[in-house]
Amino acid sequence: MRNPEPEARAEETLDSFYHGRIHILQKKRGYRFSIDAPLLADFIQPGPADELLELGAGVGVISLLLSLKPFRRIVCLEIQPALAELARRNIRLNGLEEKITVLEQDLRAFVPEEKFDIVFSNPPHIRSRSGQLSRSEEKSVAKHEILCSISDIMSATRTCLKPEGRAYFIYPAGRRTDFDEAAVKNGLRLRAVRHVHPACGRPPRWFLAECGFEAAAAIVRPPLFVYDERGRYTEEMNRIFSGGSVGPSFP
Repeated sequence: MRNPEPEARAEETLDSFYHGRIHILQKKRGYRFSIDAPLLADFIQPGPADELLELGAGVGVISLLLSLKPFRRIVCLEIQPALAELARRNIRLNGLEEKITVLEQDLRAFVPEEKFDIVFSNPPHIRSRSGQLSRSEEKSVAKHEILCSISDIMSATRTCLKPEGRAYFIYPAGRRTDFDEAAVKNGLRLRAVRHVHPACGRPPRWFLAECGFEAAAAIVRPPLFVYDERGRYTEEMNRIFSGGSVGPSFP
C-alpha cells in the first residue's frame, strides 16, 4: 500500500508512471532519468525468489519500475547523499520499504555479506575527460565517469554476483568495445544483447546486455525501435512506458 507523502518540494516534481501505479519524485534541475531507465527495467527478468542489487540507483527509478515484477528484495547502492535520500522517499511514497533498501555507498568499496542472483546498472556512460560537464555536479556524476568507470561497474558485478547469477546493463552503442573488454576482464560473458534504435533504418543508440559467468553462445534479441515511420512511439515502446505485460516479447 502506498504511504502518505508530502507533495513535491519547490525544487522537485512528482511524476506518475505505468498508468499511475508508480510515483517518482525528481529534482527539477538536478539529475532526471531518461528513456534508458524503463528500457532496462523492461529487459531485466527476475524470478520470485531472486535477490537483486542495483549499482548506482539515482532516485531509485529502475528498482521502482521493477516492483511490478516478482522478486524477493532489491538493494540499491547510491553514492550521492541527496539522490540516496530522494530514492528512500520514493520507496516510502510507493509503499515498498519491505522490498527495496537504499544504501548510501560507494559501489567500488561495497562487499556484500551474501551475493546476489541479479546485478543491474544504468551507470554513468560518458568517458571521463570527454563531453561537457553539467553545471549541476549531481547530474555530472550521474552521467560522466567521474566516480566510477565501466571497469568499476564490471568489477563490482564480479564481486557481488552469484556464480550462476545474471547481470543486466544498458550502455550507449559507442561504448560496446569498452563494455566487452571490461566484462571479459572480470570473467563475465555476454548471454544476450538487444540493440535499441531510434527508428527503423537508423543505427542503434543503446544496447541492452545480459551477462553471466557461465560461457555460452550469446543470443542476439530482436532489435527494439523507439519511433515508427510517423515519428510516434512504436507499439512496443508504448507497452514499455505503460508497464504492460511482464517483460519483453521474447523467451
